[in-house]
Amino acid sequence: MSYDLNDAQPQMAPIGELIPDGTFTKLRLTIRPGGVNGASPMDAGLLKASQSSDARMLDCEFTVVDGPHSRRKFWQSFTVAGGKLDEKGQSIGWKISKSTFRAIVDSALGLDPRDESPATKAKRVLPGLRHLEGIVFAARIMVEPASNPQYRDQNRIANVVLPDDASHAAIMRGETVPPDPVNAPPRKAASVAAPGWQAPAPAWGAATQPASSTAPAWGAQTVPTAAAATQASASAAPGAPAMPRVAAMPISSPSPAVRSSGSAMPVRSAAGR
Repeated sequence: MSYDLNDAQPQMAPIGELIPDGTFTKLRLTIRPGGVNGASPMDAGLLKASQSSDARMLDCEFTVVDGPHSRRKFWQSFTVAGGKLDEKGQSIGWKISKSTFRAIVDSALGLDPRDESPATKAKRVLPGLRHLEGIVFAARIMVEPASNPQYRDQNRIANVVLPDDASHAAIMRGETVPPDPVNAPPRKAASVAAPGWQAPAPAWGAATQPASSTAPAWGAQTVPTAAAATQASASAAPGAPAMPRVAAMPISSPSPAVRSSGSAMPVRSAAGR
């Protein structure tokens, strides 16, 4: 038995490699059910619960239909209910998702986004979000920088290409359209806070500073030196004889005789008068 490899499809790009920023292509939407019920009976078990809020989302997988990036996939979730609310109490995330879903329907069905005729408006009414399963539309893909440097950048839908765009027909025919990069701003660098306490430098790493030869004024005691005495003699009044220097005699305790002679005269007793 032989194996004919001539009709094999081109090999897929390495896992994790991103679709270039600004790529125009056709996408197919596939819903990944998350087990949470939607508002419509047909959406039972269709949605996915957020791990950080009360939001319920539609978890979508997008597959490139044709072109050089054919069969490449990326994933994106759309809030359907819950999350942050506006001043009217409506889900902000759902309003954004609703605009995207309308654009997807218009792109897939070739509806003029400005057409508000009853027939066109009827085509934009979905019995349930499950009706978006398998829809094919034109889109521009972007590279979204990760908000956390621990994670990788991801592909996202930059915008759905609508029928009133000159490139819509070419994209839907599978033709190559020059990319238009979004150039999303890079992720913010992680800020490193300076520690509130810093350990002192070790003694073995400190540079040896020479000791000062001059004592501080507030700790010095005035002690005359020989040089100072000589200078004082030299600065005496001119013509005055220089006083000889006398060596200081050691001071010792007086002898008992000296102590007696230096005392007061003895007092005679009454018997000796």
